Amino acid sequence: MTALVTLFGGAGFLGRYVAQELLKAGARVLLAERDPKRAFFIKPLGGLGQTQFAAADITRAESVARAVQGSDAVINLVGILKGDFEAVHIGGARNVAEAARDAGVGALVHVSAIGADADAESRYARSKGQGEAAVRAVFPQATVLRPSIIFGPDDHFVNRFAQMARMPVLPVIRGGVKLQPVFVADVARAIAAAALDPARFAGRTFELGGPETLSMADLNAWIAKAAGRDPAILSIPDGAARLMARLGGWAPGAPITWDQWLMLQKDNVAAGGAEGFEAFGIKPAPLEAVAPGWLVQYRRHGRFAKQPA
Repeated sequence: MTALVTLFGGAGFLGRYVAQELLKAGARVLLAERDPKRAFFIKPLGGLGQTQFAAADITRAESVARAVQGSDAVINLVGILKGDFEAVHIGGARNVAEAARDAGVGALVHVSAIGADADAESRYARSKGQGEAAVRAVFPQATVLRPSIIFGPDDHFVNRFAQMARMPVLPVIRGGVKLQPVFVADVARAIAAAALDPARFAGRTFELGGPETLSMADLNAWIAKAAGRDPAILSIPDGAARLMARLGGWAPGAPITWDQWLMLQKDNVAAGGAEGFEAFGIKPAPLEAVAPGWLVQYRRHGRFAKQPA
């Protein structure tokens, strides 16, 4: 019998790739969204009747319970970068885990983030760590996946820096912090595998980092070059960046929030000895293998521009 996978957050940047991987594997996918219409664009990617929809908000336990009924596996991708972290990352994660347990679901995949730490200063990282603990307490056999910064054609990370690189001067905050950018399609493959093969991956935690570790400054320089731009890289002193972050909580258009500043105090790379992509048989793609294909849009003459050396 074909597996039914309930996917929370399937309409998002990562979610659409996870849905495609599940559909390619032949699974039936139920996309659970606060507004299911947001996920309707995924329906043509599957066969007749392969995609279903449900109205659900992970902060409302009763709606989550309805969405997971009859599911063989449940995936929770829902995460936010600002707002009520505790309600979404802890309470919402617990609601999904409890609903999966009570419905007798065979597999639960919880997507967290590298840097998740129940004792972290950053509310984002702390809530992610506490969310993992809440899930494990309810559903010990859950698979937890912690990706690093995810990039892809529709991301809000590489594309944001490529847009900024159009300026004569490209300001960089915390240029020395280390990142391990990871391609969205590789993360999606790992998530789908964990959901469809729980016998191999249940109860384990994986840290998913890309094949390269880059400083924030080097990453910005690479993006600018791939976009055919040559701005002056301006490293913002920590004192000035810290002040901007303090203002970020209330000043419209502030480039960084205080919580983001706290997250940038630590490298965003996989921990030494942590299980990663190798457990899934996936060789993650480096930035240079995929990103130039969409960064062409930022060149002065688009795809007709001279390619960077």
